[in-house]
Formats: sequence, structure tokens, C-alpha cells
Amino acid sequence: MIVLATLGFVAVVLQSLGPPQPPKHRVAQTEAPAVAAEPAAVVPEVKAPAAPRAPRFVETPPGRDTPGAIADPDPGLQEPDPLAPDRVLPRIAVDGRTPMHVYASGFDPTTIRPRVGIVIAGIGMSEAESMAAIRDLPAAATLAVSPYAGNLDRMLASARLAGHEYLLSVPMEPQGYPINDPDDRHALMPSLLPEENLGRLNWVLSRIAGYVGVTSALGPMRGERLAGDREQFEVFLKEVAHRGLLFADARPGEAPLPLAWNRSVDMVVDDDPANEAALDARLDALSKLARDKGSALGLVSVPRPKTLERVAAWSNGLMAKGLILAPVSALVQPPAKQEQDK
Repeated sequence: MIVLATLGFVAVVLQSLGPPQPPKHRVAQTEAPAVAAEPAAVVPEVKAPAAPRAPRFVETPPGRDTPGAIADPDPGLQEPDPLAPDRVLPRIAVDGRTPMHVYASGFDPTTIRPRVGIVIAGIGMSEAESMAAIRDLPAAATLAVSPYAGNLDRMLASARLAGHEYLLSVPMEPQGYPINDPDDRHALMPSLLPEENLGRLNWVLSRIAGYVGVTSALGPMRGERLAGDREQFEVFLKEVAHRGLLFADARPGEAPLPLAWNRSVDMVVDDDPANEAALDARLDALSKLARDKGSALGLVSVPRPKTLERVAAWSNGLMAKGLILAPVSALVQPPAKQEQDK
């Protein structure tokens, strides 16, 4: 009786628990086996041109207040071109130093005399004329170096030793293109994509080192068509600002530009280089403009011997007229505020 009672009790318990459950980790036999995924196709990496970027605006005015020779190119102010590592581009150093400060000609910013500046473009195309400009003009005369010149190391070392700051000329599509051709293989052109123009700009910026900024003056060409394309020109100015450079606009009398420290020239001195009287008249007009406005900037397109002779004589008489010769770095203005699109 006891055995039968016990068996009955066990039967009741098993019935209440229900049928046994399979282990949780067991996979049902009806489940299809997993199929390995097809390997992804390997796509070769293609380097694209750098996209336009926001400027890194430097609030401190350009320039250097200590006289004397200019420093040699500083590795801390350089970086490799990401698309061509063998090329070197200017940059703002990690400690905040910029090319437009380090490579500027010495100038006393506290002077109260009206300032007048002169840019001598075409440096490097003729060694004799370029060395004459370096040797015969005061240190405050700013030089503009052609990106197409070769064997410039000795010449630029001489310019720095003499205290001349220098700009790099950027070829841009001018008025009268294609008759006036700035080299359409490397020049910035309105017809190109902004990324293509940035690639061309990087090629130009890598040609030399130690420059305080850039200019649109390339001999008699001044980049009017490129500068007239707002989108393309702003891409250019953003890159100039991001690299700690200033910009000298070769178009006379233009309004201040946005995004980068800048200044346009007030007049081109050598539009009629064979006429000595005309050269002197324009230089006198430049002096008068500086007295009237507080500052003025002139441009010499080509460093011809007669032009350099007249500029040297003019610059030596400025102090007697109550004026002071100033480098471009002491004449540029902060970026103008942009008008909002309506």
C-alpha cells in the first residue's frame, strides 16, 4: 500500500510539471545552416582635392616691430601638401606664430607719419634686375616673387638679409584672357571647380618659402576675372587666411576684402615705363595720396632699371616730405565684414 501511494504521488508531481523542455542552447534541426557572406570588393582609395574650409582668422595685426634681417624659412611654419608630400606649404605654427608676422619687414607701428608703400613685382624673372631691387631699394620696399622663377635660394636669402619682406605672386585669370595668359596650366580660373583651384593654389604656394603673403600681381596681369568671381575668390581668401598669410590685391582702388588681412594697391606706377616724367609724376601722386589719406600703396609691375632708379630716388626723399616708407605688412587692413546674402 505504501509503495502504491508513493508511485501515485510521483505521478501527480510529474503531471503538474509538464513535458521536459530542450536545453536553451540547442538549435532546432529545421533551422538552415548559416551561409558565409561574400567578401566585399576592394575599392582602391582615390585621393580627392582638399575641400574649401573656414578661415582661421588671426586677430593680431601682421608685421614685426624689430628691425634687421628677416628669419630664414622656419620648419614650424611649414607642412607637407597632403596630396603631394614632397611639396611644402605655409601654415600657422602650433604656438600661434604666422608667416605674416615672422617673415615681415621690421617697422615701428607707433610712428605717426603717413605711410606709403611700394611693391616691386616680377622678382626672380631677371636675376640682374631682381638683385638691383634688393640691393638699391630700402628694406621697407616689398618684393613680389614670380612662382615661375628658378634658382631663387641665393636671391631670397639676400632679400631676407637686407630686410625685405616678400610676397608670392599667384597667377589668376586676368582681363583680356586668353591674349593675356597667366599660364592656364597652373593659374586659378573661374571655369574650374573650387577644389581644382585649391590644388593649383597649393602648387603655387609650394614654389618658395619664407613669404609674408601673396598677391595677384604677376607682371602686368592682376587677376581681375578670377577676383570678380565671388565664390572662387572667397575660396582663395579662406585658404590665405587659414595659412596665416596676408593678401595684396593688385587691382587699384578696390574696397577692403573679407576673410583675410588685405590691402589693394592705390596705383600702378609703371604703366608707362619708358616715360621718366610719368614715373616721377605717379610717385609724387602716390606721396600726396598718402598725406591725404594717411597711407597709400603703389605697384611696380616689372623691375626695369629706369623704374628702379626713379623709385630709389623717390623713396630717399620721403622723410623730408614728412612721410615714411612702410612694408605691405604695415599697411594691410583686417578683413571687411561680409554683407549677408538677401
